Amino acid sequence: MYDIIILGAGPAGMTAAVYAARKKLKTLVISKNTGGQAALSGSIENYTGYQLVSGIELSEKFHEHLHSFEVEHREQEEALSVEKVGEVFRVKTGKGGYSSKTVLFCLGGEPRPLKATGEEKFKNRGVTYCATCDAPLFAGKDVAVIGGGNSALDACLQLMEIAGKIYLITTNERMMGDPVMMEKVQKSGKVEILTNTQTREFIGDKFLTGLRVSSKEGSERLLNVEGAFIEIGWMPVSVPFKADVELKCNQYGEIVVNDRCETNMAGVFAAGDVTSVPEKQIIVAAGQGCIAALSAFKYLSKKVFKEV
Repeated sequence: MYDIIILGAGPAGMTAAVYAARKKLKTLVISKNTGGQAALSGSIENYTGYQLVSGIELSEKFHEHLHSFEVEHREQEEALSVEKVGEVFRVKTGKGGYSSKTVLFCLGGEPRPLKATGEEKFKNRGVTYCATCDAPLFAGKDVAVIGGGNSALDACLQLMEIAGKIYLITTNERMMGDPVMMEKVQKSGKVEILTNTQTREFIGDKFLTGLRVSSKEGSERLLNVEGAFIEIGWMPVSVPFKADVELKCNQYGEIVVNDRCETNMAGVFAAGDVTSVPEKQIIVAAGQGCIAALSAFKYLSKKVFKEV
């Protein structure tokens, strides 16, 4: 019986595990990967204490800190369901089942699909959702980045050193990302920004050879590209949850939490990008992980559990 099971090992999950361990809670972390979305970032310039650090380096620092404590971490193991049985929670994975007095959701997000014609056909055949992972595959090739925020700008910054011409496509009237990142993209001379533009179709044979786009006014254009990076945001990752009381989520599928990272269900906490907190930033997720672990500790200190 664990005091807390933490689902996910991104900035929120690993920070929560550190704080839980410092409170001497018997802690289990279950995650299919380590680092979460943070590990997929290129250059990070806004995490306090690091003027410049890669996502992989920062994730490794989190991981190193986590394993300096006595925390059980089951990596490459995915939670399939969570069920409340009496006063405890049962977490099932593909490799077994675990019991805990509390559970903390730090599952983060997964890429949001564009849902344009041909997207599924050319997935991993030119269409990708991760510049950090796949940018090197497109060395010297013309590519497109689809999105209107920081994720799209980050992808452009990574590709500027690798790819040929880059088309940055957004349906917005202007890019909505960090002005510092925007300035770097604009000064590169390699990026053509297409605003008020909709991606209609991914075309090719076995592999992607182009995009069909249209402007707000209705004019169409064919872009000859061999790679397309879809960067239009993330959807919260969820697992089936069984209990008498339904876990409250908002219209986006995010778990609703209060300022203590408590959900509507006693003993259930959530932190990071899987929650309703509006700013999806590494530093925010880490802060929430801290709050959630301390809230779980306070809950456990006041709760008397029956023998199971």
